[in-house]
Amino acid sequence: MRDNSYLIDFYSHYDEEGRLASRHGSVEFLTTMRYIEKYLKPGSRILEIGAGTGRYSHSLARRGFLVDAVELVEHNIEVFQSKTLPGEPVSIRQGNALDLSGFSDHQYDITLLLGPMYHLYCLEDQRRAISEAIRVTRPGGVIFAAYVISDGCLLDEGFHRGNIDVARYIRDGLIDPETFWAVSEPKDLFELVRREDIDRIMSVFPVTRLHYVASDGCALLLREAIDAMDQETFGIYLNYHFTVCEREDLLGITSHGLDIFRTQCQMPKIEGGSL
Repeated sequence: MRDNSYLIDFYSHYDEEGRLASRHGSVEFLTTMRYIEKYLKPGSRILEIGAGTGRYSHSLARRGFLVDAVELVEHNIEVFQSKTLPGEPVSIRQGNALDLSGFSDHQYDITLLLGPMYHLYCLEDQRRAISEAIRVTRPGGVIFAAYVISDGCLLDEGFHRGNIDVARYIRDGLIDPETFWAVSEPKDLFELVRREDIDRIMSVFPVTRLHYVASDGCALLLREAIDAMDQETFGIYLNYHFTVCEREDLLGITSHGLDIFRTQCQMPKIEGGSL
């Protein structure tokens, strides 16, 4: 994340809160919260890295958990602070996922990395962000790292909606014409990955994967149908999604993936791009 200008400009105008609050967007939010709730304990301390406008941080703080948040974009921090209730046990500071030097080692029971991996374009930075998240998490703590999944985005934004010109992306070398592997740059805003890329990032870390989740499944591809559902049908759809969101044969078509892992022993030292 060496050049943040594209990112800051995008999030200074984008309604991330509205995305997660829409019915189809709520599938990702509700799924992520469902998994976070599995690992919450009384007194859990939580750090959210890349907190955006605070949808997750505020939801957890209002349940009584002590939450610290880090956010890069000043506009998002202002919105976050405007939504903070009197006495709410939440704090926010400006910073980025690659440098959490303001936080001591092993402070948090749960660490959320639900946005930064979307915008890191090289293996060195991706591993640096994971390394920092592990460092500030207590041994045995749980980390949630979210990614944008290339095939789900290609199906939805490319072939379905036409927001991605697939033919041009192939001509420009951004999509491999044989494997359909995606390549991203900061100006493209989002780093599109597959499960294999996530496994490569994580291969050097002494952690235990607890879950790998298709956090929104087909929700973006089916957004019009989902938004038109009555409450009963949407509830049934959610139950279906919760049932199948870890099925190996369905993981690739999600637009967002959630990697959940438990920290274990001493961290390896990350130096340059050698890992």
